[in-house]
Amino acid sequence: MASTYRPTRPPRSGANGGSRGDGRRAGAGLHTVRRPLANFGFNPSSPFRHVDLLLAVLTVGVALFGALMVYSATRGPVAPYRIGTGVRVVVFVVIGTVLMAALALFDYRKLRDYWPFVYGACVALLLIVLLPGIGSSTKGTQGWIQIGSFFQLQPSELAKLGLIVGFAGLASQFRGDLDLTRVAMLLGLCGLPMGLVMLQPDLGTTLVSVGVSFALLLVAGVKPRILGLIALGAVLVTVLVLTSGLLKQYQVDRLTSYARQDQVAKTADEAEVRYNLEESKKAIGSGGVWGKGLFDGPQTRNGFVPEQSTDFIFTAVGEQFGLVGAGALILALGAIVWRVWRTAQLARDDFGMLICTGVMVMLVVQIFENVGMTMGIMPITGIPLPLVSYGGSALITTMMSLGLVQSVHMRRFS
Repeated sequence: MASTYRPTRPPRSGANGGSRGDGRRAGAGLHTVRRPLANFGFNPSSPFRHVDLLLAVLTVGVALFGALMVYSATRGPVAPYRIGTGVRVVVFVVIGTVLMAALALFDYRKLRDYWPFVYGACVALLLIVLLPGIGSSTKGTQGWIQIGSFFQLQPSELAKLGLIVGFAGLASQFRGDLDLTRVAMLLGLCGLPMGLVMLQPDLGTTLVSVGVSFALLLVAGVKPRILGLIALGAVLVTVLVLTSGLLKQYQVDRLTSYARQDQVAKTADEAEVRYNLEESKKAIGSGGVWGKGLFDGPQTRNGFVPEQSTDFIFTAVGEQFGLVGAGALILALGAIVWRVWRTAQLARDDFGMLICTGVMVMLVVQIFENVGMTMGIMPITGIPLPLVSYGGSALITTMMSLGLVQSVHMRRFS
C-alpha cells in the first residue's frame, strides 16, 4: 500500500525573505520543522524503517555457524588444533557482511540502468579464468583466479548473481511483452555464462544456473509451450554433455554413481566416489537424534569424510548435532528462503521481483542438491551448501545476493 505521509508545510516567510513578520526566524522556537530525511523515525517511507531484521540476523547467524562447522571439520583430531581455515571463514563472513550491508544501503533500482556493466564484468571474468597462466585448476576444473596468498576468486559464483541481475534488467525493459525474439534474447543472455562455465568444466554450477534461468523465464511470462521446448532442450543438452567426453570420467561417475549404489563399482573412480558417499551417509546416520556433540564426532574429528569442509559440510552438522541440529539448520535456511520469497511478493517493480525470484531459486536448488547428495538421493555435483560450506567466493556471493534482496525490501514504499 502506498504511503499517505505528507511532510509538514514550513511557516511562510515574511517580506524580508528568511524572517517572519514578527521578527523571528522562520521555523524558530516551538515551531521548528523537523525534516523527514533527518529523522527516519518520522518518515514512514524511509528505507531504514523497513529493514528485514530477521533476514539479516539469520544470514549472519547461519554464516557464523558454518564457520564453526568448517573449523570442526578441519581442526584435526588432537591438540594443537589447526585454526587457520576457521579463521579464514570468519574473515569471509566479515567481508560478506560488509558487502551485504553496502548493497542493502544501495538503491537496487539504479542497477536497471547499469545491469549491462554488471553482467559484462561477470562474463569477462569467466573468459579471463580460462586463459592459461591466469586461471588455476583444481581437480580438473579451471575455475579459480588466485588473488594474493589468501583468496581464490571463483568467477562462476559471481556469474550466478550477474545472470540474475542481467536477466532482471533486460526482462523488466520488455514489461511482459515477450515475443519469440525477446525470449531468444533472454535465452542468449542466460546461455552465454552457462556455456563459459561448462568450458571449465563445472556442471554443478551450470545446473544451478539452468534452474534459475527456467524459473526467471516462467515468472517473466514466457508461454508454457515455449518453456516446455526449453526444458526438453535442456534435458537433451545434459545428456549430450554426459556422453560427449566434455566431462572427465570421474566427473561422470560423481554424477551417476548415486543411481547405482546397490551395484559393484566398475572403475577406480567410481569406487572412490562410492567410498565418499558411504562415509557421508555413515557420518549422518551415526549422529542419531541428538548427535555426538560438538567436536566429538569420530567421522568428522578423524577426517574420514572426504571434502567435508566444502561439498559434504552437512555431514559435520548431522554427526555432531544429529537429526535435531540438522533439522534446525534446514529450518533456518528455509526461513531465509521464505523471507526472500516474501520480498519478491512485496517488490515495488518487476526488476526487484525478478532479482528476488532468482536469488530464491538459486538458494533452493543449492540447498536441495547439497543436502540430497550427502544422503545419496541426488547426484554428487560439488554444489556448496549456502552460507555453510567453505569457500570465500560462494559465501560472499550469497551474502551479496541477500543484500540486494534486503535493498528491495527496504524500498518497497519509496
